[in-house]
Amino acid sequence: MPRLSLLPVFAREIFGARQFPREPEPDLVMSDPEQVAAYSHAGRIDGVMSASYLFHSAHISQVIQGCARVLDLGCGPATQLGQVAGLNPDTEFVGVDLSETMLESGRKHVASLGLQNVSFRQGDITRLACIPDRSVDAVMSTVVLHHLPARQHLDDCFREISRVLKPGGAVYLTDFGRLKSLKSVLFFAYMNAAHQPHLFSLDYERSLRAAFEYDEFRDAATNFLPSAVNLFSTFKVPFLMIAKSASKPLSQDLSVKIRQMRQALPRRYRKDLDELRLFFRLGGLDADPFGGKY
Repeated sequence: MPRLSLLPVFAREIFGARQFPREPEPDLVMSDPEQVAAYSHAGRIDGVMSASYLFHSAHISQVIQGCARVLDLGCGPATQLGQVAGLNPDTEFVGVDLSETMLESGRKHVASLGLQNVSFRQGDITRLACIPDRSVDAVMSTVVLHHLPARQHLDDCFREISRVLKPGGAVYLTDFGRLKSLKSVLFFAYMNAAHQPHLFSLDYERSLRAAFEYDEFRDAATNFLPSAVNLFSTFKVPFLMIAKSASKPLSQDLSVKIRQMRQALPRRYRKDLDELRLFFRLGGLDADPFGGKY
């Protein structure tokens, strides 16, 4: 059962008019070591983002089954990447980020996990000069695209994805959708403020202000991504969007592991995960990898 505090948000977003324009983030590259360290620490896998990480890791795993080489755009400190790579040890992953400081944090993180199937490249996700044409089996990106300065850069990024993908390659891209009301932005940005550093909440607010609209995301996907990629969003209110290729069956071992990871989450985070599952299921996303009730 979704939390009752979401009802005013739904009412504002469904029935209200758009109230504020997109506000691109002031810092396009997070390179200050202290800022990167604080961001990385607050967003690690056992924190308030754990439900979101596991949701995307499970769905990414469905999309990339059978892929030998996967590219992660805007990998940051590799928290999401590290979890996906750990679940899929036979797949090679390449993380790309513009910030060398972020990449160094990512290298340390995957080393701490003992992973041998992850490497990193410094690069601009709108100009992937470090990645040859048709050289990867899949492209993933999680909650990164709102960092792009303008809609043109979103088009450029999607065009590059098509260039580097092998024919028939898979895609999993997720990001925030722009909300209509500033009140809704502030609600989501600070709903977990008591459990995370203020810097993390502030970054969350800036991210929501910088998000692209659902229609912009849809048009860019339609114009540049493979035709087999479909777009989904959370039910009625596109707080989160996912552009993805078809899901594939998981091995029995991986399926069991993902369900065990859900069960091992603290109760409040497990509820967050199941809420996310429900809103995406109502939004049309099928092939739920977790099984069981919401």
